[in-house]
Amino acid sequence: MQNLSKLAAALLVGAIMSASAMAAGNAFVTVNGVAVSQSLANVFMAEQKAQGAPDSPELKNAVREELIRRELLIQEAKKAGLDKKPEIAAQADAAKQALYVRAYIQDYVKKNPISDAQLKAEYETIKARLGNTEYKARHILVLSEDDAKAIIANLKKGAKFEELAKQSIDPGSKDNGGDLGWASAGNFVKPFSDALTSLSKGKYTEAPVKTEFGYHVILLEDSRPLTVPPFDEIKPRLLQQAQSQQINKMVDGLRAKAKID
Repeated sequence: MQNLSKLAAALLVGAIMSASAMAAGNAFVTVNGVAVSQSLANVFMAEQKAQGAPDSPELKNAVREELIRRELLIQEAKKAGLDKKPEIAAQADAAKQALYVRAYIQDYVKKNPISDAQLKAEYETIKARLGNTEYKARHILVLSEDDAKAIIANLKKGAKFEELAKQSIDPGSKDNGGDLGWASAGNFVKPFSDALTSLSKGKYTEAPVKTEFGYHVILLEDSRPLTVPPFDEIKPRLLQQAQSQQINKMVDGLRAKAKID
């Protein structure tokens, strides 16, 4: 039943799109007297060409067959009264909203492009934050300073760091001997990174390191030069992040000006 509802909603969205497009263009094909517009066909062909399909008579025919298939199913869905069911109409409304939202965001991003200069500035900021070195560290996180001091005392008596790490409250590392893998100091909160960068290879902190998460005992296993990927390699990711931040800021501005009851 759930799959049927999703299908019906999809068909209703298709009907909405078809009805909207009919006002904007001539008929591409007519199915049982119902016109499917050229504008809608253009949308489908553009999507296929964007995915690499060549502009050809075969593409036009494939789109024609798909639109006929959809229109036939839409007509049957309406005959079955599915367009009158409140839950189906709600799903169609949600899908229609998603179309508008996506279209607006695409238009907004197009009208407010992120420049290469902005991306390069962010790239340099990230490089500065990461530094020139990355560290392979282990840690044990506990809730109280006394527990951390007890762990340090046991280390001084010769206990293995990996065994003591089983006491850690960090679920991501406790079962791996406290291993945090390779990371730059900039990936950690400041008290942690300050303590880490002050250690020599093979040494651990001889006093508990307090952060917002609790008390840490940190072991530096090794360090090596950090190689940051070139700008062109990570530019797509930087662009995606910058656009996401830009959109969030725009939405926050709209919300600040909106009257919400």
